[in-house]
Amino acid sequence: MKTSPKLLSGISLLTLLAASQPAFAHHAFSAEFDSAQPVEVKGVVTKFELVNPHSWLYVDVKAADGTVSNWGFEFGAPFSLKQKGISKKTLTAGTEITIKGYRAKNGKEFGYATLTTLADGRSVQTGGAQDAPQASPAAAAQ
Repeated sequence: MKTSPKLLSGISLLTLLAASQPAFAHHAFSAEFDSAQPVEVKGVVTKFELVNPHSWLYVDVKAADGTVSNWGFEFGAPFSLKQKGISKKTLTAGTEITIKGYRAKNGKEFGYATLTTLADGRSVQTGGAQDAPQASPAAAAQ
């Protein structure tokens, strides 16, 4: 059976178009984070990584008993954060911030940030997962 050149061209074109679309299935919010565990932490930035597909912010958080723990929060993609005015200069080490989000399912000191309040008082929606709750979560004690 002979295949027509037009059919082969059409299949090739569709294959190229499908391959050029971004892949969105790397992971879902619900796979790692618990929407039933809202968290709010105040702390001092120790490290900010602007990397794809998700940026990460690390914050030293001081508990009531004086102990300090380092929390890691998943943020949105670097381009999205840049559009919102977030850069390496905005979140330098030593900057005091407040983060509202959701705790990791594994119970460790990791979370997904939905709203970050910067030292200048500006609040920025910093999460980017399509299936994450985007409304500001209720403040929850750590």
